[in-house]
Amino acid sequence: MPSEPAGIVRGVRLDEVDELFAMICELAEFERSRHDVQSSAEDFRVALFGPDPKVCALVVDQDGVLGGFAVWYVNFSTWSGKHGIYLEDLYVRPHLRSHGYGKALLAELAGICVARGYPRLEWWVLDWNSTAIAFYRRIEALSMDEWTVNRLTGEALLRAAQGWPTAT
Repeated sequence: MPSEPAGIVRGVRLDEVDELFAMICELAEFERSRHDVQSSAEDFRVALFGPDPKVCALVVDQDGVLGGFAVWYVNFSTWSGKHGIYLEDLYVRPHLRSHGYGKALLAELAGICVARGYPRLEWWVLDWNSTAIAFYRRIEALSMDEWTVNRLTGEALLRAAQGWPTAT
Protein backbone atom coordinates (compact mmCIF):
# COMPACT_ATOMS: atom_id res chain seq x y z
CA MET A 1 0.00 0.00 0.00
CA PRO A 2 1.52 3.36 -0.99
CA SER A 3 2.24 5.77 1.85
CA GLU A 4 0.61 9.18 2.09
CA PRO A 5 2.28 11.71 -0.21
CA ALA A 6 5.07 13.68 1.46
CA GLY A 7 4.46 16.76 -0.71
CA ILE A 8 1.64 19.24 -0.73
CA VAL A 9 -0.85 20.28 -3.40
CA ARG A 10 -1.18 24.02 -3.91
CA GLY A 11 -1.73 26.62 -6.59
CA VAL A 12 1.12 27.26 -8.99
CA ARG A 13 3.12 30.46 -8.48
CA LEU A 14 4.22 32.83 -11.23
CA ASP A 15 7.88 31.94 -10.68
CA GLU A 16 7.06 28.25 -11.31
CA VAL A 17 5.46 28.61 -14.74
CA ASP A 18 8.61 27.53 -16.62
CA GLU A 19 8.73 24.30 -14.59
CA LEU A 20 4.99 23.79 -15.09
CA PHE A 21 5.50 24.14 -18.84
CA ALA A 22 8.40 21.65 -18.71
CA MET A 23 6.03 19.12 -17.11
CA ILE A 24 3.40 19.86 -19.78
CA CYS A 25 6.01 18.96 -22.38
CA GLU A 26 6.86 15.78 -20.44
CA LEU A 27 3.17 14.85 -20.51
CA ALA A 28 3.05 15.49 -24.26
CA GLU A 29 6.05 13.17 -24.72
CA PHE A 30 4.30 10.48 -22.67
CA GLU A 31 1.14 10.93 -24.76
CA ARG A 32 3.19 10.64 -27.96
CA SER A 33 2.14 14.15 -28.96
CA ARG A 34 5.10 16.43 -28.25
CA HIS A 35 4.99 17.61 -31.87
CA ASP A 36 1.47 18.99 -31.25
CA VAL A 37 2.51 21.35 -28.45
CA GLN A 38 2.29 24.87 -29.84
CA SER A 39 2.04 26.68 -26.51
CA SER A 40 4.87 28.30 -24.58
CA ALA A 41 5.65 29.10 -20.97
CA GLU A 42 4.72 32.70 -21.80
CA ASP A 43 1.26 31.55 -22.94
CA PHE A 44 0.80 29.97 -19.52
CA ARG A 45 2.05 33.06 -17.69
CA VAL A 46 -0.65 35.08 -19.45
CA ALA A 47 -3.35 32.40 -19.12
CA LEU A 48 -2.72 31.85 -15.41
CA PHE A 49 -1.62 35.28 -14.21
CA GLY A 50 -2.68 37.78 -16.89
CA PRO A 51 -5.38 40.43 -16.50
CA ASP A 52 -8.28 38.02 -17.13
CA PRO A 53 -7.21 34.45 -16.22
CA LYS A 54 -9.51 31.69 -17.40
CA VAL A 55 -7.41 28.69 -16.38
CA CYS A 56 -5.98 27.48 -13.07
CA ALA A 57 -3.18 25.13 -12.11
CA LEU A 58 -2.40 23.10 -9.04
CA VAL A 59 1.05 21.65 -8.46
CA VAL A 60 2.59 18.98 -6.28
CA ASP A 61 5.31 20.62 -4.20
CA GLN A 62 7.75 18.12 -2.73
CA ASP A 63 10.16 20.16 -0.63
CA GLY A 64 10.28 22.97 -3.18
CA VAL A 65 10.53 20.68 -6.21
CA LEU A 66 7.50 20.35 -8.49
CA GLY A 67 6.45 16.78 -9.08
CA GLY A 68 3.10 17.04 -10.83
CA PHE A 69 0.28 19.31 -11.88
CA ALA A 70 -3.39 19.65 -12.70
CA VAL A 71 -4.49 22.33 -15.19
CA TRP A 72 -8.21 23.05 -15.02
CA TYR A 73 -10.96 25.54 -15.74
CA VAL A 74 -14.59 26.11 -14.90
CA ASN A 75 -17.14 24.72 -17.35
CA PHE A 76 -20.95 24.67 -17.36
CA SER A 77 -23.61 21.99 -17.75
CA THR A 78 -26.83 23.01 -19.47
CA TRP A 79 -28.49 19.94 -17.97
CA SER A 80 -27.65 20.67 -14.34
CA GLY A 81 -27.65 24.43 -14.80
CA LYS A 82 -24.47 24.56 -12.75
CA HIS A 83 -20.77 25.09 -13.26
CA GLY A 84 -18.25 22.30 -12.86
CA ILE A 85 -14.55 21.75 -13.28
CA TYR A 86 -12.96 20.43 -16.44
CA LEU A 87 -9.53 18.94 -15.78
CA GLU A 88 -7.53 19.63 -18.92
CA ASP A 89 -4.41 17.74 -17.86
CA LEU A 90 -3.18 15.77 -14.87
CA TYR A 91 0.44 14.67 -14.66
CA VAL A 92 2.73 13.22 -12.03
CA ARG A 93 6.39 12.77 -12.84
CA PRO A 94 7.31 9.08 -13.23
CA HIS A 95 9.49 8.80 -10.12
CA LEU A 96 6.60 10.04 -7.96
CA ARG A 97 3.84 7.86 -9.37
CA SER A 98 2.11 5.41 -7.03
CA HIS A 99 2.77 7.72 -4.08
CA GLY A 100 -0.73 9.23 -3.96
CA TYR A 101 -0.04 12.50 -5.78
CA GLY A 102 -2.55 11.95 -8.59
CA LYS A 103 -5.16 11.12 -6.00
CA ALA A 104 -4.18 14.20 -3.97
CA LEU A 105 -4.55 16.47 -7.02
CA LEU A 106 -7.97 15.01 -7.80
CA ALA A 107 -9.01 15.28 -4.15
CA GLU A 108 -8.09 18.98 -4.16
CA LEU A 109 -10.17 19.53 -7.31
CA ALA A 110 -13.07 17.57 -5.83
CA GLY A 111 -12.82 19.75 -2.73
CA ILE A 112 -13.02 22.89 -4.88
CA CYS A 113 -16.13 21.46 -6.57
CA VAL A 114 -17.80 20.70 -3.24
CA ALA A 115 -16.88 24.07 -1.73
CA ARG A 116 -18.29 25.94 -4.74
CA GLY A 117 -21.38 23.77 -5.15
CA TYR A 118 -20.22 22.32 -8.48
CA PRO A 119 -21.83 18.91 -9.07
CA ARG A 120 -19.11 17.44 -11.27
CA LEU A 121 -15.45 17.14 -12.15
CA GLU A 122 -14.73 15.86 -15.66
CA TRP A 123 -11.73 14.91 -17.79
CA TRP A 124 -10.68 12.78 -20.74
CA VAL A 125 -8.27 9.88 -20.72
CA LEU A 126 -6.55 8.30 -23.70
CA ASP A 127 -8.05 4.91 -24.45
CA TRP A 128 -4.59 3.24 -24.47
CA ASN A 129 -3.58 4.58 -21.04
CA SER A 130 -4.65 1.49 -19.14
CA THR A 131 -2.76 2.48 -15.97
CA ALA A 132 -4.68 5.78 -15.73
CA ILE A 133 -7.97 4.10 -16.60
CA ALA A 134 -7.46 1.51 -13.85
CA PHE A 135 -6.62 4.29 -11.38
CA TYR A 136 -9.75 6.24 -12.32
CA ARG A 137 -11.90 3.12 -11.85
CA ARG A 138 -10.40 2.62 -8.37
CA ILE A 139 -11.46 6.13 -7.35
CA GLU A 140 -14.98 5.52 -8.72
CA ALA A 141 -14.78 7.78 -11.79
CA LEU A 142 -17.42 6.95 -14.38
CA SER A 143 -16.42 6.37 -17.98
CA MET A 144 -18.60 8.26 -20.43
CA ASP A 145 -18.17 5.67 -23.17
CA GLU A 146 -21.32 6.66 -25.02
CA TRP A 147 -19.85 10.11 -25.83
CA THR A 148 -17.46 10.75 -28.70
CA VAL A 149 -15.18 13.78 -28.65
CA ASN A 150 -15.42 16.07 -31.67
CA ARG A 151 -13.11 18.91 -32.61
CA LEU A 152 -12.83 21.64 -35.22
CA THR A 153 -9.31 22.94 -35.77
CA GLY A 154 -7.11 24.48 -38.45
CA GLU A 155 -8.67 24.98 -41.86
CA ALA A 156 -11.92 23.29 -40.80
CA LEU A 157 -12.27 25.79 -37.95
CA LEU A 158 -11.66 28.68 -40.35
CA ARG A 159 -14.29 27.35 -42.78
CA ALA A 160 -16.76 26.97 -39.91
CA ALA A 161 -16.10 30.55 -38.78
CA GLN A 162 -17.01 31.66 -42.31
CA GLY A 163 -20.24 29.63 -42.28
CA TRP A 164 -18.75 26.83 -44.41
CA PRO A 165 -18.66 28.68 -47.71
CA THR A 166 -19.02 26.47 -50.74
CA ALA A 167 -16.24 26.25 -53.29
CA THR A 168 -16.89 28.20 -56.50
